[in-house]
Amino acid sequence: MNHTITTRFAPSPTGYMHIGNLRTALYAYLLAKSQGGKFILRIEDTDQERLVEGAQEVILKTLEMTGMDYDEGPGVGGEHGPYIQSQRLPIYREYAEKLIQGGHAYYCFCTPERLESLKDEKGIGGYDGHCRDLPEEEVREKLASGIPYVIRQKMPQEGTTSYVDEVYGEVTMDNTELRDQILIKADGFPTYNFCHVVDDHLMGVTHVVRGNEYLTSTPKYCLLYDAFGWERPHYVHLPLLMGKDADGNVTKLSKRHGAVSFQDLVNDGYLPEAIVNYIALLGWSPKETTEEFFSLDALKAAFSMDGLSKSPAVFDYEKLKWFNSEYIKRMPEEEYLVKALPILKSVCPENVDTEKLAQLLHTRIAAFGEIPERAAFVAHRLPMDCDLYTNKKNKTTPELCKTILEECLPLLECIDNWDNDTLFAVLKQYAADSGRKAGAVMWAVRIAVARLGITPGGATELMEVFGKEESLSRIRQALQELA
Repeated sequence: MNHTITTRFAPSPTGYMHIGNLRTALYAYLLAKSQGGKFILRIEDTDQERLVEGAQEVILKTLEMTGMDYDEGPGVGGEHGPYIQSQRLPIYREYAEKLIQGGHAYYCFCTPERLESLKDEKGIGGYDGHCRDLPEEEVREKLASGIPYVIRQKMPQEGTTSYVDEVYGEVTMDNTELRDQILIKADGFPTYNFCHVVDDHLMGVTHVVRGNEYLTSTPKYCLLYDAFGWERPHYVHLPLLMGKDADGNVTKLSKRHGAVSFQDLVNDGYLPEAIVNYIALLGWSPKETTEEFFSLDALKAAFSMDGLSKSPAVFDYEKLKWFNSEYIKRMPEEEYLVKALPILKSVCPENVDTEKLAQLLHTRIAAFGEIPERAAFVAHRLPMDCDLYTNKKNKTTPELCKTILEECLPLLECIDNWDNDTLFAVLKQYAADSGRKAGAVMWAVRIAVARLGITPGGATELMEVFGKEESLSRIRQALQELA
Protein backbone atom coordinates (compact mmCIF):
# COMPACT_ATOMS: atom_id res chain seq x y z
CA MET A 1 0.00 0.00 0.00
CA ASN A 2 0.98 3.61 -0.59
CA HIS A 3 3.17 4.67 2.36
CA THR A 4 2.06 8.32 2.16
CA ILE A 5 -1.14 8.63 4.15
CA THR A 6 -3.93 9.68 1.78
CA THR A 7 -7.46 10.59 2.81
CA ARG A 8 -10.39 11.92 0.87
CA PHE A 9 -13.59 13.86 1.34
CA ALA A 10 -16.27 12.68 -1.07
CA PRO A 11 -19.51 14.64 -0.59
CA SER A 12 -22.61 14.44 -2.75
CA PRO A 13 -23.75 17.81 -4.16
CA THR A 14 -27.25 17.59 -2.70
CA GLY A 15 -27.54 20.90 -0.84
CA TYR A 16 -25.77 22.80 1.90
CA MET A 17 -22.83 21.38 3.85
CA HIS A 18 -24.22 19.63 6.95
CA ILE A 19 -22.13 20.07 10.10
CA GLY A 20 -21.65 16.28 10.24
CA ASN A 21 -20.21 16.27 6.72
CA LEU A 22 -17.96 19.18 7.57
CA ARG A 23 -16.65 17.32 10.62
CA THR A 24 -15.90 14.27 8.42
CA ALA A 25 -14.01 16.52 5.99
CA LEU A 26 -12.10 18.14 8.83
CA TYR A 27 -11.01 14.86 10.44
CA ALA A 28 -9.98 13.41 7.05
CA TYR A 29 -8.02 16.60 6.36
CA LEU A 30 -6.35 16.65 9.79
CA LEU A 31 -5.49 12.95 9.66
CA ALA A 32 -3.62 13.46 6.40
CA LYS A 33 -2.03 16.81 7.21
CA SER A 34 -0.92 15.79 10.72
CA GLN A 35 1.29 13.19 9.05
CA GLY A 36 2.42 15.11 5.98
CA GLY A 37 -0.03 13.21 3.76
CA LYS A 38 -2.44 14.03 0.93
CA PHE A 39 -6.06 15.14 1.10
CA ILE A 40 -8.27 14.56 -1.95
CA LEU A 41 -11.66 16.09 -2.79
CA ARG A 42 -13.95 13.93 -4.93
CA ILE A 43 -17.52 14.84 -5.90
CA GLU A 44 -19.88 11.86 -5.69
CA ASP A 45 -22.70 12.84 -8.05
CA THR A 46 -23.83 9.46 -9.38
CA ASP A 47 -27.22 9.70 -7.65
CA GLN A 48 -28.50 12.06 -10.33
CA GLU A 49 -31.99 12.38 -8.84
CA ARG A 50 -30.71 14.00 -5.65
CA LEU A 51 -28.44 16.60 -7.27
CA VAL A 52 -29.06 20.24 -6.33
CA GLU A 53 -27.95 22.98 -8.68
CA GLY A 54 -25.12 25.05 -7.22
CA ALA A 55 -24.38 22.52 -4.46
CA GLN A 56 -20.93 21.68 -5.86
CA GLU A 57 -19.99 25.36 -5.64
CA VAL A 58 -21.19 25.36 -2.00
CA ILE A 59 -18.82 22.46 -1.25
CA LEU A 60 -15.84 24.21 -2.86
CA LYS A 61 -16.68 27.53 -1.16
CA THR A 62 -17.05 25.86 2.25
CA LEU A 63 -13.65 24.20 2.02
CA GLU A 64 -12.13 27.50 0.91
CA MET A 65 -13.74 29.43 3.80
CA THR A 66 -12.59 26.87 6.37
CA GLY A 67 -9.03 26.77 5.02
CA MET A 68 -9.12 23.07 4.11
CA ASP A 69 -7.01 23.13 0.97
CA TYR A 70 -7.04 19.85 -0.97
CA ASP A 71 -4.08 18.44 -2.86
CA GLU A 72 -6.13 16.87 -5.66
CA GLY A 73 -9.66 17.53 -6.82
CA PRO A 74 -11.92 19.70 -9.00
CA GLY A 75 -10.17 22.91 -10.02
CA VAL A 76 -6.84 21.65 -8.68
CA GLY A 77 -6.34 18.55 -10.80
CA GLY A 78 -3.94 15.73 -10.04
CA GLU A 79 -2.82 12.40 -11.42
CA HIS A 80 -6.02 10.52 -10.50
CA GLY A 81 -8.66 12.65 -12.24
CA PRO A 82 -11.33 13.27 -13.19
CA TYR A 83 -12.54 13.94 -9.64
CA ILE A 84 -16.26 14.15 -10.43
CA GLN A 85 -17.77 10.67 -10.54
CA SER A 86 -20.23 11.31 -13.36
CA GLN A 87 -17.14 11.89 -15.55
CA ARG A 88 -15.72 8.46 -14.60
CA LEU A 89 -18.55 6.15 -15.80
CA PRO A 90 -16.43 4.06 -18.24
CA ILE A 91 -14.05 3.26 -15.35
CA TYR A 92 -16.85 1.80 -13.22
CA ARG A 93 -18.24 -0.20 -16.15
CA GLU A 94 -14.79 -1.70 -16.78
CA TYR A 95 -14.32 -2.76 -13.17
CA ALA A 96 -17.86 -4.13 -12.81
CA GLU A 97 -17.29 -6.36 -15.82
CA LYS A 98 -14.01 -7.56 -14.29
CA LEU A 99 -16.01 -8.68 -11.26
CA ILE A 100 -18.46 -10.58 -13.50
CA GLN A 101 -15.56 -12.30 -15.24
CA GLY A 102 -14.13 -13.28 -11.86
CA GLY A 103 -17.44 -14.70 -10.63
CA HIS A 104 -17.96 -11.97 -8.02
CA ALA A 105 -20.85 -10.16 -9.77
CA TYR A 106 -23.65 -10.93 -12.21
CA TYR A 107 -26.25 -9.40 -14.51
CA CYS A 108 -29.72 -9.18 -12.95
CA PHE A 109 -32.74 -8.76 -15.25
CA CYS A 110 -35.49 -8.63 -12.60
CA THR A 111 -38.15 -6.01 -13.31
CA PRO A 112 -39.04 -3.32 -10.78
CA GLU A 113 -42.47 -4.99 -10.48
CA ARG A 114 -40.90 -8.33 -9.50
CA LEU A 115 -38.67 -6.66 -6.89
CA GLU A 116 -41.67 -4.79 -5.48
CA SER A 117 -43.58 -8.08 -5.12
CA LEU A 118 -40.85 -9.41 -2.80
CA LYS A 119 -41.67 -6.78 -0.15
CA ASP A 120 -44.05 -7.41 2.74
CA GLU A 121 -47.02 -5.20 3.71
CA LYS A 122 -44.62 -2.82 5.50
CA GLY A 123 -42.57 -2.35 2.34
CA ILE A 124 -39.69 -4.36 3.75
CA GLY A 125 -37.98 -7.08 1.78
CA GLY A 126 -34.77 -7.92 0.01
CA TYR A 127 -33.61 -9.38 -3.26
CA ASP A 128 -33.92 -13.18 -3.45
CA GLY A 129 -30.96 -13.94 -5.74
CA HIS A 130 -33.23 -14.88 -8.67
CA CYS A 131 -30.65 -14.08 -11.39
CA ARG A 132 -27.58 -15.09 -9.38
CA ASP A 133 -27.00 -18.40 -11.16
CA LEU A 134 -28.60 -17.91 -14.58
CA PRO A 135 -26.97 -20.07 -17.30
CA GLU A 136 -24.45 -18.14 -19.40
CA GLU A 137 -26.40 -18.76 -22.59
CA GLU A 138 -29.57 -17.25 -21.11
CA VAL A 139 -27.61 -14.21 -19.93
CA ARG A 140 -26.16 -13.71 -23.42
CA GLU A 141 -29.61 -13.97 -25.00
CA LYS A 142 -31.12 -11.41 -22.62
CA LEU A 143 -28.23 -9.00 -23.20
CA ALA A 144 -28.50 -9.44 -26.97
CA SER A 145 -32.23 -8.73 -26.91
CA GLY A 146 -31.69 -5.48 -24.98
CA ILE A 147 -33.51 -6.45 -21.78
CA PRO A 148 -32.70 -3.85 -19.07
CA TYR A 149 -30.40 -5.07 -16.32
CA VAL A 150 -28.40 -4.10 -13.28
CA ILE A 151 -25.09 -5.57 -12.15
CA ARG A 152 -25.15 -7.08 -8.64
CA GLN A 153 -22.36 -8.11 -6.30
CA LYS A 154 -22.38 -11.84 -5.55
CA MET A 155 -22.12 -12.08 -1.77
CA PRO A 156 -20.85 -15.20 0.01
CA GLN A 157 -23.79 -17.10 1.50
CA GLU A 158 -22.02 -18.53 4.53
CA GLY A 159 -19.30 -17.58 6.99
CA THR A 160 -18.49 -14.08 8.24
CA THR A 161 -16.65 -10.98 7.03
CA SER A 162 -14.57 -8.94 9.47
CA TYR A 163 -12.45 -5.83 9.45
CA VAL A 164 -10.68 -3.72 12.07
CA ASP A 165 -11.84 -0.16 12.52
CA GLU A 166 -9.34 2.33 13.94
CA VAL A 167 -11.90 3.65 16.45
CA TYR A 168 -14.32 0.79 17.16
CA GLY A 169 -11.98 -2.19 16.80
CA GLU A 170 -13.03 -5.44 15.11
CA VAL A 171 -16.40 -5.45 13.35
CA THR A 172 -17.83 -8.76 12.12
CA MET A 173 -20.90 -9.40 9.96
CA ASP A 174 -22.57 -12.71 9.25
CA ASN A 175 -22.52 -13.09 5.45
CA THR A 176 -26.13 -14.30 5.45
CA GLU A 177 -27.09 -10.73 6.38
CA LEU A 178 -25.45 -9.28 3.26
CA ARG A 179 -27.71 -8.77 0.23
CA ASP A 180 -26.49 -9.00 -3.35
CA GLN A 181 -26.23 -5.23 -3.69
CA ILE A 182 -26.49 -3.37 -6.98
CA LEU A 183 -23.16 -2.10 -8.35
CA ILE A 184 -24.31 -0.64 -11.69
CA LYS A 185 -27.90 0.63 -12.04
CA ALA A 186 -30.13 0.17 -15.09
CA ASP A 187 -29.29 3.71 -16.25
CA GLY A 188 -25.58 2.81 -16.39
CA PHE A 189 -24.68 4.85 -13.32
CA PRO A 190 -22.83 3.11 -10.49
CA THR A 191 -24.11 3.05 -6.92
CA TYR A 192 -22.19 4.72 -4.11
CA ASN A 193 -21.51 1.26 -2.67
CA PHE A 194 -19.44 0.36 -5.72
CA CYS A 195 -17.88 3.49 -7.18
CA HIS A 196 -16.37 4.80 -3.95
CA VAL A 197 -14.44 1.52 -3.52
CA VAL A 198 -13.08 1.69 -7.08
CA ASP A 199 -12.17 5.36 -6.70
CA ASP A 200 -10.56 4.96 -3.28
CA HIS A 201 -8.32 2.21 -4.67
CA LEU A 202 -7.41 4.00 -7.90
CA MET A 203 -6.73 7.26 -6.05
CA GLY A 204 -4.46 5.59 -3.49
CA VAL A 205 -6.64 6.34 -0.47
CA THR A 206 -5.05 4.68 2.57
CA HIS A 207 -7.53 5.82 5.27
CA VAL A 208 -11.30 6.08 4.75
CA VAL A 209 -12.84 8.50 7.27
CA ARG A 210 -16.65 8.56 7.54
CA GLY A 211 -19.59 8.52 9.95
CA ASN A 212 -20.31 5.42 11.98
CA GLU A 213 -23.60 4.84 10.14
CA TYR A 214 -21.35 2.99 7.65
CA LEU A 215 -19.91 0.60 10.27
CA THR A 216 -22.15 -2.30 9.24
CA SER A 217 -21.96 -1.55 5.48
CA THR A 218 -18.19 -1.74 5.38
CA PRO A 219 -17.98 -5.59 5.22
CA LYS A 220 -19.64 -5.31 1.76
CA TYR A 221 -16.89 -2.93 0.70
CA CYS A 222 -14.21 -5.19 2.13
CA LEU A 223 -15.54 -8.05 0.00
CA LEU A 224 -15.16 -5.86 -3.10
CA TYR A 225 -11.52 -5.14 -2.22
CA ASP A 226 -10.96 -8.85 -1.68
CA ALA A 227 -12.68 -9.76 -4.97
CA PHE A 228 -10.34 -7.45 -6.89
CA GLY A 229 -7.33 -8.66 -4.93
CA TRP A 230 -6.71 -5.15 -3.62
CA GLU A 231 -5.35 -4.26 -0.20
CA ARG A 232 -8.04 -2.88 2.06
CA PRO A 233 -7.64 0.68 3.37
CA HIS A 234 -7.70 1.59 7.07
CA TYR A 235 -11.23 2.46 8.20
CA VAL A 236 -11.89 5.31 10.62
CA HIS A 237 -15.54 5.57 11.64
CA LEU A 238 -16.53 8.70 13.54
CA PRO A 239 -18.95 8.87 16.48
CA LEU A 240 -22.53 9.95 15.90
CA LEU A 241 -23.29 13.66 16.00
CA MET A 242 -26.25 14.40 18.28
CA GLY A 243 -28.31 17.50 19.00
CA LYS A 244 -29.99 18.68 22.21
CA ASP A 245 -33.49 20.17 22.16
CA ALA A 246 -34.93 22.79 24.53
CA ASP A 247 -36.04 20.09 26.96
CA GLY A 248 -32.56 18.58 27.12
CA ASN A 249 -33.46 15.52 25.02
CA VAL A 250 -30.53 14.26 22.94
CA THR A 251 -31.24 12.81 19.47
CA LYS A 252 -29.42 12.65 16.13
CA LEU A 253 -28.59 16.20 15.00
CA SER A 254 -31.28 17.58 12.69
CA LYS A 255 -32.86 20.86 11.63
CA ARG A 256 -35.22 20.85 14.59
CA HIS A 257 -32.20 21.55 16.83
CA GLY A 258 -31.38 24.76 14.91
CA ALA A 259 -29.04 25.61 12.04
CA VAL A 260 -27.26 22.42 10.99
CA SER A 261 -25.44 23.59 7.88
CA PHE A 262 -22.18 25.48 7.73
CA GLN A 263 -23.79 28.09 5.48
CA ASP A 264 -26.67 28.71 7.90
CA LEU A 265 -24.23 29.23 10.76
CA VAL A 266 -22.13 31.65 8.68
CA ASN A 267 -25.31 33.51 7.69
CA ASP A 268 -26.18 33.76 11.41
CA GLY A 269 -22.86 35.53 11.99
CA TYR A 270 -20.61 32.68 13.15
CA LEU A 271 -16.96 32.83 12.11
CA PRO A 272 -15.66 29.91 9.98
CA GLU A 273 -12.58 29.54 12.22
CA ALA A 274 -14.78 29.33 15.35
CA ILE A 275 -17.03 26.71 13.71
CA VAL A 276 -13.99 24.65 12.68
CA ASN A 277 -12.45 24.91 16.14
CA TYR A 278 -15.69 23.81 17.81
CA ILE A 279 -16.53 20.88 15.52
CA ALA A 280 -12.92 19.62 15.80
CA LEU A 281 -13.72 18.91 19.46
CA LEU A 282 -16.94 17.00 18.70
CA GLY A 283 -15.58 13.48 18.94
CA TRP A 284 -11.88 14.22 19.31
CA SER A 285 -9.78 15.60 22.14
CA PRO A 286 -6.08 16.48 22.17
CA LYS A 287 -3.83 14.26 24.26
CA GLU A 288 -1.14 16.66 25.42
CA THR A 289 -3.14 19.74 26.43
CA THR A 290 -6.40 20.97 27.93
CA GLU A 291 -6.38 23.93 25.54
CA GLU A 292 -9.69 24.48 23.72
CA PHE A 293 -8.69 27.14 21.23
CA PHE A 294 -6.95 25.88 18.09
CA SER A 295 -6.14 27.46 14.77
CA LEU A 296 -6.23 25.08 11.79
CA ASP A 297 -2.43 24.85 11.90
CA ALA A 298 -2.53 24.05 15.61
CA LEU A 299 -5.14 21.34 14.94
CA LYS A 300 -2.86 19.79 12.30
CA ALA A 301 -0.05 19.65 14.84
CA ALA A 302 -2.21 18.22 17.64
CA PHE A 303 -4.40 15.73 15.78
CA SER A 304 -4.03 11.98 16.20
CA MET A 305 -6.44 9.09 15.79
CA ASP A 306 -6.04 7.93 19.37
CA GLY A 307 -7.85 11.12 20.44
CA LEU A 308 -11.04 10.00 18.64
CA SER A 309 -13.95 8.88 20.81
CA LYS A 310 -16.49 6.09 20.32
CA SER A 311 -19.15 7.98 22.27
CA PRO A 312 -21.71 10.15 20.46
CA ALA A 313 -20.84 13.84 20.45
CA VAL A 314 -23.48 16.47 21.26
CA PHE A 315 -23.54 19.63 19.15
CA ASP A 316 -24.25 22.33 21.75
CA TYR A 317 -25.29 25.68 20.29
CA GLU A 318 -24.54 27.48 23.54
CA LYS A 319 -20.97 26.15 23.52
CA LEU A 320 -20.56 27.17 19.87
CA LYS A 321 -21.92 30.62 20.75
CA TRP A 322 -19.37 30.91 23.56
CA PHE A 323 -16.54 29.88 21.22
CA ASN A 324 -17.68 32.38 18.64
CA SER A 325 -17.94 35.22 21.17
CA GLU A 326 -14.36 34.50 22.27
CA TYR A 327 -13.19 34.55 18.65
CA ILE A 328 -14.95 37.88 18.06
CA LYS A 329 -13.35 39.38 21.20
CA ARG A 330 -9.93 38.31 19.94
CA MET A 331 -10.44 39.77 16.46
CA PRO A 332 -8.19 42.73 15.61
CA GLU A 333 -10.25 45.94 15.60
CA GLU A 334 -9.83 46.54 11.85
CA GLU A 335 -10.89 43.00 10.93
CA TYR A 336 -13.88 43.23 13.28
CA LEU A 337 -15.01 46.58 11.87
CA VAL A 338 -14.92 45.24 8.30
CA LYS A 339 -17.62 42.75 9.31
CA ALA A 340 -19.60 44.84 11.82
CA LEU A 341 -19.84 48.23 10.08
CA PRO A 342 -21.81 47.15 6.98
CA ILE A 343 -24.41 45.52 9.24
CA LEU A 344 -24.74 48.61 11.44
CA LYS A 345 -24.88 50.99 8.47
CA SER A 346 -27.74 48.93 7.03
CA VAL A 347 -29.90 49.37 10.17
CA CYS A 348 -28.86 52.72 11.73
CA PRO A 349 -29.77 56.29 10.71
CA GLU A 350 -27.06 58.26 8.88
CA ASN A 351 -26.24 60.60 11.77
CA VAL A 352 -25.26 57.70 14.08
CA ASP A 353 -21.55 57.15 14.75
CA THR A 354 -21.59 53.50 13.65
CA GLU A 355 -17.88 53.02 14.23
CA LYS A 356 -18.21 54.02 17.90
CA LEU A 357 -21.28 51.79 18.25
CA ALA A 358 -19.38 48.88 16.66
CA GLN A 359 -16.55 49.38 19.16
CA LEU A 360 -19.05 49.27 22.07
CA LEU A 361 -20.51 46.01 20.73
CA HIS A 362 -17.15 44.31 20.07
CA THR A 363 -16.96 42.43 23.38
CA ARG A 364 -20.72 42.14 23.83
CA ILE A 365 -21.89 39.99 20.92
CA ALA A 366 -21.66 36.22 20.48
CA ALA A 367 -22.33 36.31 16.72
CA PHE A 368 -22.47 39.02 14.06
CA GLY A 369 -26.08 38.05 13.43
CA GLU A 370 -26.96 39.57 16.83
CA ILE A 371 -25.91 43.08 15.78
CA PRO A 372 -29.24 44.28 14.31
CA GLU A 373 -31.10 43.28 17.48
CA ARG A 374 -28.43 44.76 19.74
CA ALA A 375 -28.54 48.02 17.75
CA ALA A 376 -32.35 48.22 17.61
CA PHE A 377 -32.43 50.91 20.34
CA VAL A 378 -30.22 53.08 18.12
CA ALA A 379 -32.02 52.33 14.86
CA HIS A 380 -35.32 53.60 16.30
CA ARG A 381 -36.73 54.84 19.59
CA LEU A 382 -38.06 51.99 21.67
CA PRO A 383 -41.28 52.35 23.72
CA MET A 384 -40.39 53.85 27.10
CA ASP A 385 -41.03 52.06 30.38
CA CYS A 386 -40.66 54.75 33.08
CA ASP A 387 -40.01 52.06 35.70
CA LEU A 388 -36.51 51.80 34.17
CA TYR A 389 -35.63 55.07 35.94
CA THR A 390 -35.97 53.29 39.29
CA ASN A 391 -32.63 51.82 40.41
CA LYS A 392 -31.91 50.64 43.96
CA LYS A 393 -28.13 50.80 43.72
CA ASN A 394 -28.11 54.43 42.58
CA LYS A 395 -31.22 55.28 44.61
CA THR A 396 -32.98 56.78 41.61
CA THR A 397 -36.70 57.27 41.04
CA PRO A 398 -38.57 58.64 38.02
CA GLU A 399 -39.05 61.89 39.97
CA LEU A 400 -35.34 62.27 40.74
CA CYS A 401 -34.41 61.41 37.17
CA LYS A 402 -36.82 64.07 35.86
CA THR A 403 -35.07 66.69 38.02
CA ILE A 404 -31.61 65.53 36.89
CA LEU A 405 -32.60 65.65 33.20
CA GLU A 406 -34.17 69.12 33.58
CA GLU A 407 -30.97 70.42 35.18
CA CYS A 408 -28.59 68.67 32.78
CA LEU A 409 -30.36 69.60 29.54
CA PRO A 410 -29.20 73.26 29.41
CA LEU A 411 -25.62 72.19 30.26
CA LEU A 412 -25.61 69.64 27.45
CA GLU A 413 -27.12 72.13 24.98
CA CYS A 414 -24.09 74.39 25.50
CA ILE A 415 -21.50 71.72 24.58
CA ASP A 416 -19.84 72.22 21.20
CA ASN A 417 -17.26 69.43 21.38
CA TRP A 418 -19.68 66.46 21.52
CA ASP A 419 -17.43 63.56 22.50
CA ASN A 420 -17.37 61.06 25.34
CA ASP A 421 -14.63 62.75 27.39
CA THR A 422 -16.27 66.17 27.27
CA LEU A 423 -19.74 64.82 28.03
CA PHE A 424 -18.42 62.73 30.92
CA ALA A 425 -16.59 65.73 32.41
CA VAL A 426 -19.70 67.96 32.20
CA LEU A 427 -21.99 65.37 33.87
CA LYS A 428 -19.39 64.56 36.53
CA GLN A 429 -19.04 68.27 37.33
CA TYR A 430 -22.82 68.63 37.50
CA ALA A 431 -22.98 65.72 39.98
CA ALA A 432 -20.32 67.35 42.16
CA ASP A 433 -21.98 70.78 42.01
CA SER A 434 -25.47 69.45 42.75
CA GLY A 435 -24.35 67.00 45.42
CA ARG A 436 -25.91 64.10 43.56
CA LYS A 437 -24.31 60.68 43.06
CA ALA A 438 -22.52 60.46 39.70
CA GLY A 439 -24.08 57.02 39.23
CA ALA A 440 -27.58 58.49 39.60
CA VAL A 441 -26.84 61.22 37.03
CA MET A 442 -25.43 58.74 34.51
CA TRP A 443 -28.37 56.37 35.10
CA ALA A 444 -30.96 59.06 34.39
CA VAL A 445 -29.25 60.22 31.21
CA ARG A 446 -28.54 56.69 29.92
CA ILE A 447 -32.16 55.55 30.35
CA ALA A 448 -33.40 58.74 28.68
CA VAL A 449 -31.24 58.39 25.58
CA ALA A 450 -31.25 54.59 25.25
CA ARG A 451 -34.82 53.90 26.44
CA LEU A 452 -33.42 50.50 27.48
CA GLY A 453 -32.24 48.96 30.77
CA ILE A 454 -29.13 47.08 29.59
CA THR A 455 -26.98 48.81 27.00
CA PRO A 456 -23.59 48.23 25.34
CA GLY A 457 -22.12 51.38 26.83
CA GLY A 458 -22.57 54.13 29.39
CA ALA A 459 -24.57 57.37 29.11
CA THR A 460 -21.84 59.52 27.59
CA GLU A 461 -20.60 56.79 25.22
CA LEU A 462 -24.13 56.38 23.89
CA MET A 463 -24.62 60.13 23.51
CA GLU A 464 -21.45 60.22 21.40
CA VAL A 465 -22.93 57.43 19.24
CA PHE A 466 -26.27 59.25 18.80
CA GLY A 467 -24.74 62.66 18.19
CA LYS A 468 -25.84 65.96 19.78
CA GLU A 469 -29.13 66.53 17.97
CA GLU A 470 -30.57 63.04 18.53
CA SER A 471 -29.33 62.83 22.13
CA LEU A 472 -30.96 66.14 23.11
CA SER A 473 -34.14 65.22 21.25
CA ARG A 474 -34.38 61.94 23.18
CA ILE A 475 -33.83 63.75 26.53
CA ARG A 476 -36.57 66.26 25.69
CA GLN A 477 -38.93 63.39 24.81
CA ALA A 478 -38.04 61.68 28.11
CA LEU A 479 -38.95 64.85 30.03
CA GLN A 480 -42.34 64.99 28.34
CA GLU A 481 -42.94 61.35 29.28
CA LEU A 482 -41.92 62.04 32.90
CA ALA A 483 -44.12 65.13 33.19
